[in-house]
Amino acid sequence: MAFLAAALDRVKPSATIAVTQKARELKAKGRDVIGLGAGEPDFDTPDNIKNAAIEAIRRGETKYTPVSGIPELRQAIAAKFKRENGLDYKPEQTIVGTGGKQILFNAFMATLNPGDEVIVPAPYWVSYPEMVSICGGKTVVVETRLADNFKLTPEALEKAITPKTKWFLFNSPSNPSGAAYTEAELRALADVLMRHEHVWVLTDDMYEHLVYGDFVFTTPAQVEPGLYERTLTMNGVSKAYAMTGWRIGYGAAPVHLIKAMDMIQGQQTSGTCSIAQWAAVEALNGPQDFIPKSREIFQGRRDLVVGMLNQARGIECPSPEGAFYVYPSCKGLIGRKAPSGKVIENDEDFVSELLETEGVAVVQGSAFGLGPNFRISYATSESLLEEACARIQRFCGSLD
Repeated sequence: MAFLAAALDRVKPSATIAVTQKARELKAKGRDVIGLGAGEPDFDTPDNIKNAAIEAIRRGETKYTPVSGIPELRQAIAAKFKRENGLDYKPEQTIVGTGGKQILFNAFMATLNPGDEVIVPAPYWVSYPEMVSICGGKTVVVETRLADNFKLTPEALEKAITPKTKWFLFNSPSNPSGAAYTEAELRALADVLMRHEHVWVLTDDMYEHLVYGDFVFTTPAQVEPGLYERTLTMNGVSKAYAMTGWRIGYGAAPVHLIKAMDMIQGQQTSGTCSIAQWAAVEALNGPQDFIPKSREIFQGRRDLVVGMLNQARGIECPSPEGAFYVYPSCKGLIGRKAPSGKVIENDEDFVSELLETEGVAVVQGSAFGLGPNFRISYATSESLLEEACARIQRFCGSLD
């Protein structure tokens, strides 16, 4: 339709949202569906954070806020980066957005010109390439391998960089694979980036606190201080603090980039919800004992899911270091026939037949740029995960 912008031709709907919506619709019709598509903790927001929001309402903190965030939250963000990541940011180097998505979008809108390239390792979060496209840039996808635990190698990064590269977009722990980079692995990537001074780093650290075993989280500007002046470090309260619906993301970067992002946001949404910002102040400054408890629960769920999926015929599922996703391969099932008579030709067929046959909703790997795989979110109860994995085992066993 000529009335709509040509930019829409470059953008696809979110596959994760589509799967979640389809699962809701089937449930509404009475189907027994287990939805494992949404990347959302099933825990409730801690009481101290909820109480901080209630107190903010009672104090009358219900007016417009500065575009980049209330001073108290920007100070809390700077303190968090110093305390947890060893990064020195002044409050004026920070910005608060309506979720991490807005931080990413504003950065691209403020920096990308037609033809500018953004390097994105695959599998990637579904929104990355779509944001780049909307903002007029070109996504350069670099595929990773299961054999490398879905981690980008320095050689692959080096090969992808061109004079047109504007950003290297980096996510650890990863959505969708759960892969997390060690300090040594980050060091190797940083060495490549230090040879290409025109390339900026946009690091999505949203799953920072959800790492398992002895894994120690690090972020690029922490590993290589030489990258500090060309890095935007993005984070938020959604995952670690079970605050997805509060819609608070934040970033820190050199002042000139923050000012540009502030200008974009000022004409777009202005400041984020005042009440949610006061809740986020408490999340960052208040007790952190909630985090290790939820991390331990997630680790148990990860071990359950990985163990059961690797017992399913034709499935290979690596054990991720972080986040709350697994990204198993269904390559061993391509070419087999489902009970419906449908031949499984790709991961989208696998996901569709699994939902129709067994009522388990997962997301196809092709949506994340790398297949044949599928993503499972294990941010739900162990009983549901055990039942879902048993259904997956049964479905895989039923394929001729």
